[in-house]
Formats: sequence, C-alpha cells, structure tokens
Amino acid sequence: MASAEIVELTRNSRKQYERVVEAMVRIEKKLFPKHESLAKSFEEELKKKNCGLLYLKINGDDDEDDVGGYVMYSWPSSLLASITKLAVKEKYQRHGHGEALLRAAIQKCRTRNIQRLSLHVDPTRAAALGLYLKLGFQIDELIEQYYFSDRNAYRMYLDFNDN
Repeated sequence: MASAEIVELTRNSRKQYERVVEAMVRIEKKLFPKHESLAKSFEEELKKKNCGLLYLKINGDDDEDDVGGYVMYSWPSSLLASITKLAVKEKYQRHGHGEALLRAAIQKCRTRNIQRLSLHVDPTRAAALGLYLKLGFQIDELIEQYYFSDRNAYRMYLDFNDN
C-alpha cells in the first residue's frame, strides 16, 4: 500500500530535483491545455527567489517514488502571495491530496506573514472551486476571457487574520 507525504522541492539533490520537475511537466501536459501549461517555463519559475513549490510524494511498493501532484506559489510582495498552479494526477484525485497540498501552501504563506493569498479558477471547474470555498477563499470578481476567449476565471482571495 502506498503512502503519501508533502515535500518542499529544493535543489539539494540535482538528480531528485530533475526527476521531480520532469514528473510535474508530464502532469502539466496531461491536465492543462497547452496555452495554460507551465510545462515550458517550470525551470524559469522555480529559479525565482520568491517562488515555492510543494509536491505530493507517493511512496510506492517499488523502488521509484511517484509525484502525485504539486502546488506552486509566489509572493510578489511581503503582503501578497498567489497560488499559481495546483495540480493532482488523475489517479490521485478525489482522495484529499489537492486539499492537503493547498493547506500546506497556505501554511507556508502564513509563516511568511503574508496578509492575502489569491488565485484564479475557471468557474466551470466545480471541484476546484468547491475546494477553494471550503478552505475560506472568497470570490473577488469574474475576469472575462482570462484563460482564453471563451474561458473566464474567478479571482479569489483568502485574507489571513492577525489571530
């Protein structure tokens, strides 16, 4: 039986880093249309010092661990962070992994004393929208043609209280 853990991607092990990024690129290509995919720009995004990435490491029965999903986030300022990508491999969807990844990213942002976390979601992606609402995100506004001429996005945000 496989177990899962959330791991922060670092460059400590070049071989491990490359293997994980390659796995994320495969997930990206499978789940997202070409014009929404970060597959060609993962390396550039990850080189930014204000970018973080957590991934779901599935510890299987074989020697090779599997990347089950990932969440990428950035903090363009000391007050604001953004979830730039959340993806879970199809065979691991609907098992709480997306929620676990998002919660972990939220916690990372909290430790940076971020005041607001934002993201964009296609209103037709009911499961994703439901997850964000469940975790306290609020809809800010509908942005028409955000993804493409026929696809809109909700801009959503989560404000952190001083509590």
